[in-house]
Amino acid sequence: MKAIIDTCIVVDALQSRQPFCASSQEIFLSAANEKFVGCITAKSVTDIYYLTHRLTHSDSETRKILSKLFSLFRVVDTAGSDCIHALPSPVSDFEDTVMIETAKRTEADCIVTRNTDDYKLSAVPVYSPEEFLRVLETENENQY
Repeated sequence: MKAIIDTCIVVDALQSRQPFCASSQEIFLSAANEKFVGCITAKSVTDIYYLTHRLTHSDSETRKILSKLFSLFRVVDTAGSDCIHALPSPVSDFEDTVMIETAKRTEADCIVTRNTDDYKLSAVPVYSPEEFLRVLETENENQY
């Protein structure tokens, strides 16, 4: 399974934000154990850098964190075509629409986000972290 992980999930895990960090950190572990192919968008990397740097106050420390993040997750480009295809979308949040278009173009199986309500009209399946972990568990059980 290939999943695009939303910025909020990454930041929840990195900053141990309660009450969200447990499931987000479990997603990191699942990626590390190769239970799925995790992806983050290149567009989200700058947001992750900014939010992480606000806590670390260190460029070198923040870059080390990004380096570790890149060892867990693939970085998929957000293309200009994703932005163009997002314009006529019925999804009201443009940023979310761009992520949906990126997921479609990169053939991701799903998007994982805490903001599932914002993705109700998504053409790509969208899961909360807890739902995604249950899907992974079921998928792994069915393999054996």
